[in-house]
Amino acid sequence: MTSFTFMHAADLHLDSPLQGLDPDAPVERIRGATRLALINLVDLALEQGVAFVVVAGDLYDGNWRDWRTGHFLVEQLGRLKRAGIAVIAISGNHDAEQTLTKQLPFPGVMLPSNEAATHRIPSLKVAVHGQSYATREVLHNMALGYPPPVDDYFNIGLLHTACGSADHDDYAPCSPADLKAMNYQYWALGHVHVRAEVSREPWIVFSGVLQGRHVKEQGAKGVTMVAVDDGKVVSVVHEPVDVLRWAQVDVDVDGLPNPAAVYAAASSALALAFDAAQGRMLAVRVIVRGATPAHAALLRDPGGTREAVRAAALEVADRSSLWIESVRLRTWPMGAAAGWAGSGAPATLLDAMKRSMDAPPGLQAAVADLLKRTGGTLPKDHPAWAVAEGRIPDDLAERVRALLLGELGER
Repeated sequence: MTSFTFMHAADLHLDSPLQGLDPDAPVERIRGATRLALINLVDLALEQGVAFVVVAGDLYDGNWRDWRTGHFLVEQLGRLKRAGIAVIAISGNHDAEQTLTKQLPFPGVMLPSNEAATHRIPSLKVAVHGQSYATREVLHNMALGYPPPVDDYFNIGLLHTACGSADHDDYAPCSPADLKAMNYQYWALGHVHVRAEVSREPWIVFSGVLQGRHVKEQGAKGVTMVAVDDGKVVSVVHEPVDVLRWAQVDVDVDGLPNPAAVYAAASSALALAFDAAQGRMLAVRVIVRGATPAHAALLRDPGGTREAVRAAALEVADRSSLWIESVRLRTWPMGAAAGWAGSGAPATLLDAMKRSMDAPPGLQAAVADLLKRTGGTLPKDHPAWAVAEGRIPDDLAERVRALLLGELGER
């Protein structure tokens, strides 16, 4: 067998829609990040001279209605085709929604959705096995229907699956044991957005999302480069291609005497995070956490506190390089972090707030109706979803408790 290197990518989510951004957000920078990451993917493949590229689903994000999204993908993958670099792909659950996609030519090989198929590259003695999604929800174990390995070939399984991950919808459910039983040399997985090496014998890898799109997709995102020599994997390396990083920055304010000291601590923490982004734009969720005499002042005007933290960020970098997505206050008065030591009605109220809280029926119905009328566009971790189910989220209750502690602490 010959020696070669191939690229494993997944979850491009090209032109992913934006949700919940405030009016000051650098919308165009964030919206364009998935496109720039795809350009970087193609540039890297050309620079490294990879033999071929495999894409494990979710090239698009939902049912796009603008032909320019599809044209951009075809244009970029066309650069690889013209350079003689084959692209073999499968569609994922997001791609399955597409109606326009089926009308566009794909500059490569899109494996079928009706059954698992094999694409061979005879010059390299490589066989890529895979199956696209025909519908958004694939609830059966697709891997069980994949073809057996081709003798004397390097066999790659291309699959869009949760493979046991609890963080994503359990589509195409399977286990690592199911994949190992196929006796392929490499499994290129998609759907799970965090890069993971599930196994090394054989290699079972999630390459992760190509470009982080919100604060839950933190850290370096990109592709996996796989070097093969004499039919064996000799190296598997993550290569970042993202242009925008997301991060959560915790600012420890324990004992800091006043808001000015808190903002100075925020500036220092943001500077460290910005340096870690290695020249990329950084979008940050700031968590201000700890017991501090500044607690009441910070919570009395949360909007002013947010803007003061954003001003602290501007000491580190301009807004086009460092953007504060949100500021979450998780502070307590000095001495209150371990519990309120008072007595009477305040202590009773605070003690009750430590326990699970039910949403009043009227509030539950009103929020559920609002979510229905807005089409359910809020992120799934938004507290409104919990209220619509009759629960006050613990996080929201803690914020109310913190506000009350601040007021009581000043009396």
